[in-house]
Amino acid sequence: MKKVILGVSKAFFLIFLCFAILFVGTGIYSITFLGVPLSINKITSAGLKIDVFSAQGLELQEFNSFNQTRADFAKIPTHVASAFISIEDKKFYQHNGVNFPRMTKAFINNITSCSLKEGASTITQQLIKNTHLNSQKNLPRKFNEVRLAIQLEKQMDKDEILEHYLNAIYFGNNCWGIESASQYYFSKPVQYLTLSEGALLAGMIKSPNSYSPIKNSKKATIRRNLVLSEMQKDGIITAKESIDAQNAPLGLNINKERKNKLNSYSQSAIDEACEVLNLTQRQLAVGDYKVYTYQNLDKQLKLNALIEKSDIQSDFAVIDINAQNGGIEAFVGASDYKILEHKRQIGSIAKPLFVYGPAVNENILSPASLILDEPLSIGTYTPKNVSGTYSGYVSTRHALSKSLNIPAVKTASYVGLEKISNYAEKLGLPLDKKDFTYSIALGGMTYGYNLKDLCGAYTVFTSGGKLARPKFVKYITNSKGEVVYKNPEETTAVFRSDTSYLITDMLKTCAKTGTARKLAELPYEVAAKTGTVGTQKGNTDAYNVSFTTEDIVGVWFGNMDNTLIKTAGGNQPTALARDYFKKIYATHTPKPFEMPTSVERVNVNQFELENNHILLRANDFTPEKDVKTELFSRFNLPKTVPMEYFLKPINLVGFVENGKAVLKFTATNAQDYMIFKTTPSGTNLLKTINSQSGAVTFFDDMPLNQKVQYFVVAKAPNGQETTSQTITLISTNDAPKAKWYI
Repeated sequence: MKKVILGVSKAFFLIFLCFAILFVGTGIYSITFLGVPLSINKITSAGLKIDVFSAQGLELQEFNSFNQTRADFAKIPTHVASAFISIEDKKFYQHNGVNFPRMTKAFINNITSCSLKEGASTITQQLIKNTHLNSQKNLPRKFNEVRLAIQLEKQMDKDEILEHYLNAIYFGNNCWGIESASQYYFSKPVQYLTLSEGALLAGMIKSPNSYSPIKNSKKATIRRNLVLSEMQKDGIITAKESIDAQNAPLGLNINKERKNKLNSYSQSAIDEACEVLNLTQRQLAVGDYKVYTYQNLDKQLKLNALIEKSDIQSDFAVIDINAQNGGIEAFVGASDYKILEHKRQIGSIAKPLFVYGPAVNENILSPASLILDEPLSIGTYTPKNVSGTYSGYVSTRHALSKSLNIPAVKTASYVGLEKISNYAEKLGLPLDKKDFTYSIALGGMTYGYNLKDLCGAYTVFTSGGKLARPKFVKYITNSKGEVVYKNPEETTAVFRSDTSYLITDMLKTCAKTGTARKLAELPYEVAAKTGTVGTQKGNTDAYNVSFTTEDIVGVWFGNMDNTLIKTAGGNQPTALARDYFKKIYATHTPKPFEMPTSVERVNVNQFELENNHILLRANDFTPEKDVKTELFSRFNLPKTVPMEYFLKPINLVGFVENGKAVLKFTATNAQDYMIFKTTPSGTNLLKTINSQSGAVTFFDDMPLNQKVQYFVVAKAPNGQETTSQTITLISTNDAPKAKWYI
């Protein structure tokens, strides 16, 4: 046993030694070749600004400044500053910039877990990271962080470092610095923050998104209480003060003047720039990066003006995406937090993407295909139409334009969940494993998607089946004017071009006579889909996604706290999209959608479709009244009717009633029917029925006590004939005889 323990110890020591050599070697390399110089200006700069430009090269006149109001250390309450020290760096006033014992412990934990999860950064190191370095977790960055932190401690005293730290850290919702956070979350200056409020802010910075008191008040409360407990352990507050603060409400009072700035075009572009460069907003500002976007200033101003006149009683967002390259040309939203950072349920907006698009692409359905709308259960899943009623056999075009639920779920079952998941991945809308149920056909899912990615997926219908991922940022330059990022504008093939066009054409029907019919008055081609999410108590989300050959416009109404709204997708969101189109197309008309050569107009036999639910191509013999034109993919054309189809057997039934022959048979519009009568004097044509469908009843006067034969001849459009069986009838005197005993 001792040998085993000794062997394990030696192995662990060798692993530790290898990592130590790697760590030291990386440190020497980082210092020698990747050394970042310390810049006091990056730490002390106030009023930082990021320049953002429109597609026309004009600077966006929207709020995107940082640390406009810095908090002087003297104005920051002691209990607020102490909260950050207790939770982030207990030895702040004792170390020289780096807490080596704590770092060593974290280093060992990282070795044993084979990760770099624990950083053990001091407040000084965090300040260096936020102002000088990127957010990558690697050894070179860590060595630079340590080196610069030690240098900084030699040039600033502790209170100065703490002041700059509190003015540089990120609190979520575009709040950089303690003053900005205090003004946003509590609508008051930092000097008036209570113990509970200060602890709440201190707890947030570990993960502003996870511990957001707006998004997740429960997690934020638990984290705040942990900070208060640590402050009590450190002897900063008493047990009573800790308990009282832990029992206090969060006390949020969101600053309404700032909330719309979270969802401006400018802010969204900055957020994207930070993501693609892996830098913080402060680092973008300090580094003098310039962000060039796809914004069409004319469209943005028209959208802003429209929103100002609209009476919207909930959170909302509107996005306009270039239909060809995915560039976001206009965006506006209003909420207490960044809308594009959050995922929402999408409702029936999913149907063209996850259901009918894949079904058409897999040659399972065409716009004319029939689906039986009826009560349905798949295992324990029992979907229902919103109306609670069922329509029987309906075409795919009708089902999509009216957003019927049962046909969508049935179609999803034809496609299969595995294929749906594959298509979703290509669309940039990957499914969670929990979403592998047929409720996905109706947009029911665990997390959902943000409006940008959702509307961006609709580029497959405007770009010939190819996905153009939506982007705010076209390119970014550094302080030297060098391009450090350029959107490649790459596309991903998802659907065939014929699939794209057929879905678009069905969504044009939706905009004319379906759930998006508020768009019907527009004098140009527009396609649209609506979506509504809710419960029996009411609606929580309402969508409209509409598009022309130039623009994809997405509108969302809802509340991030899921309080109910008084609208549905086909109502105010669709009306808003309509009014926006009127503004941007006031002086020109978008081109119509171009039909690809892989799509064909085909005449189908409407009688067979409606009566026998068979999709067949019409031919020269089909009566004109029964011919309907529909669009088809050349890869999935309807079958031509074989001539044998017209020569259907005739089942003639006859009997005598009140001295008359009663003849019955079923006719179809594919044949002409001639009724013949044979008597001793010969055979005569009684009547010809021309292409009539349905049950036929014919009456004929009969002579008394004489046998008469009847038969029917059907003539097909090609001239071929078929004859029914011959039936013989006789009329007798059936009057009752007088009784002899009367």
